[in-house]
Amino acid sequence: MFSRDKWNEILEVLTTNWGRTLLTAFGVFWGIFILILLLAAGKGLENGIKADFGNIATNTMFMWTQTVTKSYQGMSKGRSYSYDLKDVRDIKNNIDELRFVSPRNRLGGFNGGSNVIRGLKTGGFNVYGDYPEIIKQEPMDITRGRFLNYNDIDNKTKVAIIGEGVVKSLYDMGEEVLGTYIKINGVNFMVIGTYAKKTSNGDSEERQKEIYVPFTSFSQAFNRGDKVGWMAITANDGTPITDIKEQIFDLVKKNHKIHPEDKRAVGHFDIYERFQRVENLFMALKIIAYFVGTLVLLSGVIGVSNIMLIVVKERTREIGIRRAVGATPGKIRGQILIESVFLTIISGMAGIAFGALLIFGLNYALDMSEPIDMFANPSVNLGVITIALTILIVSGLLAGLIPAQNAIKVKPIEALRTE
Repeated sequence: MFSRDKWNEILEVLTTNWGRTLLTAFGVFWGIFILILLLAAGKGLENGIKADFGNIATNTMFMWTQTVTKSYQGMSKGRSYSYDLKDVRDIKNNIDELRFVSPRNRLGGFNGGSNVIRGLKTGGFNVYGDYPEIIKQEPMDITRGRFLNYNDIDNKTKVAIIGEGVVKSLYDMGEEVLGTYIKINGVNFMVIGTYAKKTSNGDSEERQKEIYVPFTSFSQAFNRGDKVGWMAITANDGTPITDIKEQIFDLVKKNHKIHPEDKRAVGHFDIYERFQRVENLFMALKIIAYFVGTLVLLSGVIGVSNIMLIVVKERTREIGIRRAVGATPGKIRGQILIESVFLTIISGMAGIAFGALLIFGLNYALDMSEPIDMFANPSVNLGVITIALTILIVSGLLAGLIPAQNAIKVKPIEALRTE
């Protein structure tokens, strides 16, 4: 391996016919380049799709009420019902696998907002009545002040955390925000914090235009009593919310006299289930990328093997002379294998380098341009590069194995007769 003469010989063999060597190397180069490109593109698509989930805890389910579709225990179908704080307590007390159960109320809607006034400025924003745990289920960056705590819940303090979009709408540039008051549907709330959320699915600006107030003060100020509009429910790590959501549904159905088989009475959005679908989709895409890339790489390796067979054929007389002067079959085999592995690794490394350069350029272009929905930060991790190098080494050995075996099968006397 460390013989200078041996490496000079390898380079001489590979450079004797530049055109043939480059064409052979291109097959391996293209195979590893395609593999990296497919994996990077898949990762970019995966990052973009997963960003649509925002920073919401993925083991979470949102649950709301819908119209009852079956009669049960004297109750007619077509009726409406509402969750209340008793449902929240029952869920917490009877289902041990849950980490957070956050009741929520909202003013406004997804396409509209509440009347919020500060001085002479007004705006329409979604206003949520929440518990402190919501920040762990729907993470946000607190940019000033603080978020809600249980003192606010217990004392029903009229405080609010507002988004940066609300600040831009209701405050002048550089104006102090903390300690000021905003009026929500005629009720004054003191601002104790501001937040920012990051999304890549085009609604980042809208996500900054939301207001959070304590659940208890929301209920008191807007006459909601113990009613709950909807819930954010997060399961413990290791327990998918999908596996226990039916227990939750059964419990609230029992509380509100809903038929156990009424599948439409409880509305829900299972983030874990959707996230797992995405995970499975991209696992399948990754397998396809490996499969296609490996096939392309294999075609390049076959090309290397064919060329090495030709090289061995051309060097039959040389091999015969070496055998005649005492070269062992192991040395002949090792020489051919080193040439094959060297050509394969150099070609593959060039493909890896070119692929990395292309990925860098693509990321640079994405950073300089407007964010693209469903595609972000294409990349390939170091583990993939390690796997690729391993594949290259193994492929190089396999490509040279048959030519090497053919080389040592040549009898010295027959090789010396070859013209």
